[in-house]
Amino acid sequence: MTFHEVRARSVLNKVPGGSPVPFGWTVNPYRGCSHACTYCLAGETEILMANGRRKALSDVMVGDEIYGTRREGRHRRYVRTKVLAHWSTVKHAYRVTLEDGTELVAGGDHRFLTDRGWKHVTGTTRPSLLPGSRIVGTGRFAPGPEHARAYRAGYLCGMVQGDGSPAPEASARSNEFLAGFASLSEVAKLPEEPEPLWQKGFLGGLFDARGSSSRDVLRIASSDRGVVAALSTALGRFGFRHTVEERDRPTGPRGVRLIGGLAERIRFLHTVDPAISAKRSLAGTMIRAASRVGVVSVRPLGIRLPLFDITTGTGDFIADGMVSHNCFARNTHTYLDFDAGRDFDTQVVVKVNAPEVLRSQLARPSWRRDHVAMGTNTDPYQRAEGRYRLMPRIITALADFGTPLSVLTKGTVLARDLPLLERASADVPVGLAVSIALLDPELQRRLEPGTPSPRARLDLVRKARAAGLPCSVLVAPVLPGLTDSADALDALFAELSDAGATSVSVIPLHLRPGAREWFAAWLAREHPGLVPTYRRVYGKGSYASAGYRARLAERVAVLLRRNGLSSRADYDPREDKAVPEQRHAEPGERVEQLRLL
Repeated sequence: MTFHEVRARSVLNKVPGGSPVPFGWTVNPYRGCSHACTYCLAGETEILMANGRRKALSDVMVGDEIYGTRREGRHRRYVRTKVLAHWSTVKHAYRVTLEDGTELVAGGDHRFLTDRGWKHVTGTTRPSLLPGSRIVGTGRFAPGPEHARAYRAGYLCGMVQGDGSPAPEASARSNEFLAGFASLSEVAKLPEEPEPLWQKGFLGGLFDARGSSSRDVLRIASSDRGVVAALSTALGRFGFRHTVEERDRPTGPRGVRLIGGLAERIRFLHTVDPAISAKRSLAGTMIRAASRVGVVSVRPLGIRLPLFDITTGTGDFIADGMVSHNCFARNTHTYLDFDAGRDFDTQVVVKVNAPEVLRSQLARPSWRRDHVAMGTNTDPYQRAEGRYRLMPRIITALADFGTPLSVLTKGTVLARDLPLLERASADVPVGLAVSIALLDPELQRRLEPGTPSPRARLDLVRKARAAGLPCSVLVAPVLPGLTDSADALDALFAELSDAGATSVSVIPLHLRPGAREWFAAWLAREHPGLVPTYRRVYGKGSYASAGYRARLAERVAVLLRRNGLSSRADYDPREDKAVPEQRHAEPGERVEQLRLL
């Protein structure tokens, strides 16, 4: 994550005229949000690079070329792509064991491509891996050979026996290897009883000299029967199935062709490590239906581990042979000339002088001490606030100039400033609101990754009430078909009542441009069966249909009464642009109104 520390010219922002929100001014000390990150795989997980070799995920760098996949009609093919972002964190890890012995250590929210679509590592209410699930991929990568003396001798012998015109990469390697021997004749002959490492070098050298690799076929040709016999013996020693093809003409070379498709091609390249990059290319290779590896088990490790992830141009990458998904953020942040994916999470702009600029703006004679809302765009109590501590001075400035203020947050860092907010409330109206959309921790991690848990936020409401401050709860966004059931809302309202929230706002999901495209992609991946429902509810607009809002209002009103909460089901934000009156609730008082947007 990168923090861009800037000096702002202005931090007090006027809300555009005609906006339905019940406040006129905002302050946003941050742009971008450190709450929105998700992380994937263990650092030692090997990634398939664009040169056909492997690199540990922790060592991959932005700008590296690797392989991802692209769907073409009914098939996927390997394509080259670039690493656009790379990041890490520490979180609970799981071990996914596959039938071929592959073991992948990943976070529970990571996804792999299966024969039934993308599935998370774990989860009860989301598509997830189970024993028997079949992940798309070739299985674990083969270990590469050590370039010891035996391998070098075998490689040089393969180059000599291949009698080809080597490419510059093969020539450079041959010259380097030859420096360890007295002469070329020392390594030119085929040994009677070659050792395994020599045979790996021999296969690598012969492939560089006489081999070819197309989209589906890997072949090595030779006119010498002895070389063909040595080649066949070496392949058999490492378990490579192959066939010796007949000559096209009496004087032409024989061809030894590898059998087994993409998986065996990759295993061959990693086992023998040829030098020529062009011959290692896998671009355009089709991932056939046979490229599936079954899941044996998914088990929690019971510990937190450093986990890493990358963003690529294709949205996926090859992790130890298996097709693995990127973790993308919301499609916003483009107004700062950042990209619409990971930049929102990883490029956070910090207005380091925000308190001082705000104080100078509030001191102007034209300032009318209107209500200022914070948390309306990006969370002022995201994790970065624990480092920069901008909010205490912002709160003090507003209170010193007699300006009413309110804060909306998902972040429990707010608890740090409760004593300060309590003191400020003696001089100006202070309102707090905590966003709690749902109770299900699994669904919350998928929708709001990186944010405090629902239980932690409920505890924040309790702490705010214990400090004598009014604290409302924003139940938003309510997601049709996911969080709007009577059971889900009833359980949530019961918890809010017990926590002592002083008001509640229930807001269906808004699908504005930018967020709309991101959410549509998320829904299609996670809950494809709900796509038709969302098309009916939202059509081409940003807001849920009037019919849906009416049905939700009716359901919510009943549930609020059941939990000792009152409602205002006729609330319309377009008719109420005034700042709501803030007041302290008496002990034991429950929610006094419902705002249904």
